[in-house]
Amino acid sequence: MIERTLQSHFLELAGRYPVLTLTGPRQSGKTTLSRMAFPDKDYVSLENPAQREFATDDPVGFLARYGEGAIFDEVQRTPELTSYLQGLVDEDPRPGRFVLTGSQNLVLMSAISQSLAGRTALLELLPLDLAELRRFRQPPTDLFEIMWSGGYPRIHERRLPAYEWLTDYAATYVERDVRQLVNVGDLVLFQTFLRLCAGRTGQLLNLASLAGDCGISPATAKSWLSVLEASYVLFRLPPFYTNLSKRLIKTPKLYFYDSGLAASLLGIEQPEQLATHPLRGELFETWVIAEILKQHRHRGRRPLLYFYQERGRFEIDLVSEHGGELTLVEIKAGQTPSASYFSAFERFAERVKTNGERSPWRVGGQLVVYGGSETQERKHGKLLSWSELDEHDWTSPA
Repeated sequence: MIERTLQSHFLELAGRYPVLTLTGPRQSGKTTLSRMAFPDKDYVSLENPAQREFATDDPVGFLARYGEGAIFDEVQRTPELTSYLQGLVDEDPRPGRFVLTGSQNLVLMSAISQSLAGRTALLELLPLDLAELRRFRQPPTDLFEIMWSGGYPRIHERRLPAYEWLTDYAATYVERDVRQLVNVGDLVLFQTFLRLCAGRTGQLLNLASLAGDCGISPATAKSWLSVLEASYVLFRLPPFYTNLSKRLIKTPKLYFYDSGLAASLLGIEQPEQLATHPLRGELFETWVIAEILKQHRHRGRRPLLYFYQERGRFEIDLVSEHGGELTLVEIKAGQTPSASYFSAFERFAERVKTNGERSPWRVGGQLVVYGGSETQERKHGKLLSWSELDEHDWTSPA
């Protein structure tokens, strides 16, 4: 298995905190990373019924076996264990003793906030980012293949058929995680909801429309959306606004963490189909924004990412804030450079100037990420090829 970008930060935090908590979607590589980073620690999977029963029925006796520390995998299955860990690390606060992993953010974070606040470092491992993907012996090199195959490690490590694996992943996820998080009476209906969400990736979230198309109430749609967010299937990108315009869109946009999973839910069986697919632009935007998010999260950072849109006027696909300095990013799936790609930047700068002294922001970097192969420095910003997305430092002001 390749080394993950997060590993160095993971080890660094192990020198400061008695407990490390690693969350992320199922099959993102949490177990592999934990065992690679801490090869000498005992490993316990709480998915194992016998181990889970022991930890639940006799947590004191269970933890007594691991006085020197251990990796507890899928700890959300026994959330009460964190309360007993609290006493253990308070008595002996040696750093780096325990590693907890989990794939359900709501359950795990609820337990952590009640018991281990201030005692644990929190990290997130998402599917492979582009730099990690390129560490494999035979990585995909074509843009459509990269978007289509996604970033789940097992696909690339074992060279598995991506569409088949991702289809099974979605079905398994629905059967296992959904039932643990919420009482879904009709799993087939939930699968329909999941596919409808894939059809809306990169678009404004209209909860009423989503609920109506699925045949459920808006309250149920809201609950199911929270389940998908808690298990790292999708996320909402908030709008950027503070007195910039009265015509602002204030509804979040919906994105999948993994473009390959979204593509499989849309029934895209081969990467070549992306070239003419009606959602090609939205899937490319999904991939780019997820890549930028991964670069932050895999370095232990929590970015301030937004989009900006004025109704009937213009939009900025991504606004990244770093201490009051804004990096503006436009995302274009086309392969041919165009000066029009930069037009929204000038209009946004005018909005900031209009706010005058009231505006706490300054526009810094201006980039267009596009589907072409050539990176260029332009008068109004940088035209960045998708193939160099991992070479740009998105964690600092551009």
